[in-house]
Amino acid sequence: MFAVPENTIALPQSHAALHPVRIALDVAARRERWAHLLRYDPDERFSALVEKTAEQEVWLLGWLPGQHTDLHDHGPTTGAFTLVSGSLTEIVTAGRRQVLHHLVAGQSRVFGPDYVHQVRNDGPDPAITIHVYRDGGRTLRPFRFDPVAGASPAP
Repeated sequence: MFAVPENTIALPQSHAALHPVRIALDVAARRERWAHLLRYDPDERFSALVEKTAEQEVWLLGWLPGQHTDLHDHGPTTGAFTLVSGSLTEIVTAGRRQVLHHLVAGQSRVFGPDYVHQVRNDGPDPAITIHVYRDGGRTLRPFRFDPVAGASPAP
């Protein structure tokens, strides 16, 4: 047990204080916030801004089978993404190594500065993700991978 001093009030919870994964999971669970925005584009991944504040941006992405990002990082941005439905593969590049993560609905991934990765839909069904970006917004810097040299910024 613990004692709560008299006249103590709970302060409203700020989204800025929450971890990006918690925000992504919360937005993913509240489909009424984004379902009307969802589209699929046969030529490129679909994305729509769900919410933008001074602290962060929340994006919805729709992935058809075969769609992917190129190898990239997010510059100074930190954040996370949660897979709402479908399945995705994330390839994380660290030095000369590449590590595969197979993701299913409900799983989340976190990223920060210098986190180089590629995300792709290798599955048979469309996928939906919710992304939260902080400290710079939705920045994507292209990289290339050389097994000998590792990852380096694309020319």
